[in-house]
Amino acid sequence: MSQEPAARQPSEPAAADAVRVYAARTRADADRFASALEDIAANGLPAVEERMPWEELREAHLTRLATQRPAVAAPRSPQRLRREV
Repeated sequence: MSQEPAARQPSEPAAADAVRVYAARTRADADRFASALEDIAANGLPAVEERMPWEELREAHLTRLATQRPAVAAPRSPQRLRREV
């Protein structure tokens, strides 16, 4: 009782290109992360004076998000939170 795999539908060219771009970006991000881990393994953590506090990293990331997607990064008011619950 062997089952044949279902036939796949070919993607639209634009969708296939978008998936390839996403895959390339994800691969590049993974390569950067792996490189950072390899550097830590080889050389240890940077000196405390050279590190950036996580609060500064968070704020920088939220600033980037607010620039790219204002609705996502906008702070929520207490009234808005009550309505969503």
